[in-house]
Amino acid sequence: MEAPQGVADGAAPEAIEFIRFCYRRRPHGWPDLYDEMCRVASRRLFRGWGPGELAERGIGFSLFETPRLAALVETVVRQERTRAGIVATTSDEPAPRLRAEALAAG
Repeated sequence: MEAPQGVADGAAPEAIEFIRFCYRRRPHGWPDLYDEMCRVASRRLFRGWGPGELAERGIGFSLFETPRLAALVETVVRQERTRAGIVATTSDEPAPRLRAEALAAG
């Protein structure tokens, strides 16, 4: 299991692992990665967990949970790209307003 590396919003390690799992299946940014996360959850491809089990670990797919999830995804994607030596492009990153709202809601 990998350490959460700089995720300071109290996300469960399993939530970080789930996002990494989805990112490694489809290495894109938001919102493409959100679509992949929904597919993985609906098919229970990560540890056999569906949306309910993921929600217990901080991965919520509702409209109200999207800002926090987007900020968490951004952090994990940035870590993965840094690890792989990929320079992030601004087109894959959520708007700064979205990040600020998500961190405030966290």
